[in-house]
Amino acid sequence: MTQPIPDLVSDKTAAKPDLLARRTRLREFQAQLVERMQAARTNASPYASKLGVQIGQRQCLLNLHEAGEIISVGGITSVPLTQDWFLGLTNVRGSLVSVIDLARFQGQGVTPVDRESRIVVFAPSLSFNSGILVSRVLGLRNVTEMRVQEEDAQSATPWAPRQYVDRDSQVWTEIDLSLIVQDAQFLHVGL
Repeated sequence: MTQPIPDLVSDKTAAKPDLLARRTRLREFQAQLVERMQAARTNASPYASKLGVQIGQRQCLLNLHEAGEIISVGGITSVPLTQDWFLGLTNVRGSLVSVIDLARFQGQGVTPVDRESRIVVFAPSLSFNSGILVSRVLGLRNVTEMRVQEEDAQSATPWAPRQYVDRDSQVWTEIDLSLIVQDAQFLHVGL
């Protein structure tokens, strides 16, 4: 008596369309995000948009003129005798870029690297070959639909000048990359 053998071929082909559909949706989302970022950079967008990212457990907003490429986290080569928040160097299109765990720099825990993690590379206009590790990219956010939250002046840092609250009562911290590259602590990566 022979047992029927499951049709492995049909199982594999059923899994492939699902994987392909997910990849297609991801590519479409990334293409739409790039188009919207370019439109916002050239002021073709009628909204005051910022790039929403999650840094550690905080939701943050980055100015589109200061954020360059958004890349997947690949190989990061550690550099000895550096701060624990300085993750190391990575190659982005032939240029070495330092990678900073901004959450850890701010005193939060280590940012775990998973499939949603990205590196937001600083725009070339900042003349600073660096990028920050973010837990997730949340897309563009319209700050004209948010209200500025009153903040304790002592807890504010010069490169995180204000916070916003959106319609869902979520707090967003604005990060000014042009000011963080002038912060003495940020520039001192060595031990």
